[in-house]
Amino acid sequence: MSDSIPEAQTPSDDKIRCDACPVMCYIKPGASGACDRYANDNGELVRVDPHVVLDRALAHGAAVVPFHRDGSWDGKLIASPDTFVTAIGAGTTYPDYKPAPFIVSSEVNGVDMVTVVTEGIFSYCGVKVKIDTDRFLGPEQATVRAGGEAVGHVTTSEYGSQMLSLGGVHHLTGGSKKEGRITCEALLDLCNGKPVELTIDGGSTVMVQAGQAPIVNGIKEERMRVGCGSATIGMFAKQWLGLVDDVVVVDDHITGVLSEHQAGKVLGIADTGIKIKGRRSTPGRYFQVAEPGTGWGGTNISDPLSILGPFDRKVAWPGLRLYFISTTGEHAAYFELDDELTPREKEMPAELAALSQRVKDNCEPALSTVLFMAGAGGSLRAGVTENPVRLTNSVKDALTYVTCGGAPVYVYPGGGITIMVDVTKMPENAFGYVPTPALVAPIEFTLRLSDYQELGGHMAEVRPVSSITLDDGRRPVAPHADNPWPLAPNSVKRYFG
Repeated sequence: MSDSIPEAQTPSDDKIRCDACPVMCYIKPGASGACDRYANDNGELVRVDPHVVLDRALAHGAAVVPFHRDGSWDGKLIASPDTFVTAIGAGTTYPDYKPAPFIVSSEVNGVDMVTVVTEGIFSYCGVKVKIDTDRFLGPEQATVRAGGEAVGHVTTSEYGSQMLSLGGVHHLTGGSKKEGRITCEALLDLCNGKPVELTIDGGSTVMVQAGQAPIVNGIKEERMRVGCGSATIGMFAKQWLGLVDDVVVVDDHITGVLSEHQAGKVLGIADTGIKIKGRRSTPGRYFQVAEPGTGWGGTNISDPLSILGPFDRKVAWPGLRLYFISTTGEHAAYFELDDELTPREKEMPAELAALSQRVKDNCEPALSTVLFMAGAGGSLRAGVTENPVRLTNSVKDALTYVTCGGAPVYVYPGGGITIMVDVTKMPENAFGYVPTPALVAPIEFTLRLSDYQELGGHMAEVRPVSSITLDDGRRPVAPHADNPWPLAPNSVKRYFG
C-alpha cells in the first residue's frame, strides 16, 4: 500500500486514465495503478486479479483451478446453475451511474434468476473482531492501535469473548493520512486472513488472524472459558460431590462458591464458613473479586487464597477440603484446613485432577473471528437499479439475497443495507483497497428475474451466465462447504439465524 494518495498526474500519449475509483490514476504501459488492481496493458485498461466464480463441480475435494495460461482452454462455457459468478475481480460501478459490471441470469429449478455483481468501494466499513480468551485484553473503550496509529477501540465483552471494533469512516478519513492508511492496511490484512499485531492502551498486545488462536503478549491462547464461575459450578457440581467440601471457581466476572450456590444446596452440601472478598450478588455468586488481568480466570491474581478472608470458626473445621479452579481449567489447586483453619496446599487427588482436565476438555478452542461490516450506499445500489430504494426494500423483504464472494451475510435491520460477513467463509484474497483510503469488497445481489424487472433493474444489461467463458480472466474455485448455495431459490437462508 502506498504511503499517500497519489498526486494528480499529467496525462501523456502513452498513459491511460483509470476511472475505477476516485483516485483516477494515470497509468503508464506495463504498470498498475495505486491500488494494484488495474493496469495498462499496451494501452488497454485491464484487471490484474482474476474474476472468481464458484463452481459446485469442484466441491468434492478439489482445489482452486489454475489459470489457463498454457493455451489449454477448450472453449468451455460456464455451466448453469452449478456456477455462481462472484464480485471478486469483477470490477466496480464507479462513477456509480454505470450498471454493475456483471448482471447475469440463470435458470435454477425452473426459476429464472439474476445475480448483480459488483466490487464495492467502502469508506463506511470496518471489522468486528471476536477474540475467544479469558485473558484481559484491555479496558472497555480503550484505543486499539496498529503501527502506533489508532484504528479502533475495545467494545463490550461477551460470554467468553472480548470484542474489538476496528476501522470505520472516522479512522479511515477523519484523522491524519497516516492514520487512514494504516487503518486501511490493517483492515485489508485482517479481511484477507493475514495476521495483524494490535496494541491496546492500558492493556495487552494481541496478534489477530481470522480463524486462528489469538496470541496475547506473545503467548498463544489455547481455550476460551467453559462458562462463568457460577455456570461452571452448575455444570460440574454433581461430579465434585464427595471429593471436596467446597469449590471456588475463580472468574473475573462472576466467581462461584459451591457451598453457597443453589446447585450446592440442591445437592445437600453443608456450609463451610468460607469468606470471599468481593461484592456478593446472589448466593454463591461474587462480582469484583479482583482486578482484570492475565492470571486466574482472567483476573490479576496468581494466588487463589488472596481472594479469601478468614473462615468462620463457628462453621469451618480442620481437614476441610477446598478446591480452586479457573473457568478454563488452566489453573487449579487443592487445599485442606489445618488446626488453625488456615488453608494448606496439598497434592491434588487423582480423581480431582481428572475433573480439572474435564473442565479443560469442555472449553472450546480459542479463536479469532473477523467479521467485515459495511453499508452498501445509494451509489453502489445505482449499479443495480435506477431506483435504489427499491433494492433496499427488496433486501428487507427477503426477495433479494445478499452475498459477499458467495458467502452468506447478516443484514442488519433498520435503514440502508448494512451487512456483516465472516471473512473465513469467503474465497481467499477477496478484498482489495483504493488509496482514498477505502476497502474494496465483493457484493452480490441475487433475486428472481421477474423481481429484478419490477424493482427497475438494468434489464438491457442482463446476460446469460452461459455467455461467460472460462478464459484467462476467470478463476473457478470450489464453494465453501458450509455455505448455502446462493442460487438455490427455495433453500436460501439468512446466515446467523
